[in-house]
Amino acid sequence: METQTKRKIELFTAGCTVCEPVVEMVKAMACSSCEVIIYNVAESCDSKECLNKLENFDINTVPAIAVNGKLLSCCQHKGISVEELRSAGIGNVA
Repeated sequence: METQTKRKIELFTAGCTVCEPVVEMVKAMACSSCEVIIYNVAESCDSKECLNKLENFDINTVPAIAVNGKLLSCCQHKGISVEELRSAGIGNVA
């Protein structure tokens, strides 16, 4: 008899209209060997565990997904930066 390896899926969301379709997609795709843990950073990310995970994964934007302790490459963008805003001309007098 073959043993199935559990897959730990950690989903970071803000509970917004952008995040909710991703939450539903992950839930729909999850199989019996998937453990889905949802962290709503807008409501319940006060716990030390949640805050540590945000910091350890270097999550700056949501939704974000980590599988088995590794942030997916699609979620590794670093969010808005001052440098990018300046390069787009924001703050420069025309």
